[in-house]
Amino acid sequence: MEVKLINIGFGNIVSANRVVAIVSPESAPIKRIIQDAKDNGKLIDATYGRRTRAVIITDSEHVVLSAIQPETVAHRFLSKEVADSGNPEVE
Repeated sequence: MEVKLINIGFGNIVSANRVVAIVSPESAPIKRIIQDAKDNGKLIDATYGRRTRAVIITDSEHVVLSAIQPETVAHRFLSKEVADSGNPEVE
C-alpha cells in the first residue's frame, strides 16, 4: 500500500490513509471528542497557537487539530487522490 501524505498547515503532515474524518470544531460533540483525546493522550495540536479550524480524526483514535479550514484540508486530500489516480479529465 502506498503512503499518501497531506499537508495540514505549517509544515505538518498526516497520513491520508489513516484519516477517517475532517470536521469543524464548533459543535459540542466534537468538543467532547477533543477533550476525550486530550485526556487519553491522543490529541495532537498542530495549530502553532492559532485558532483551531479543522479537527482531523484518524483510525487510531488520534485527534489532530489544524489551523486551516476543513474545506482546505479536504481539497488537499482530494487533489492528492486525483493526482495519484492519473485522471487527466479532472485537471
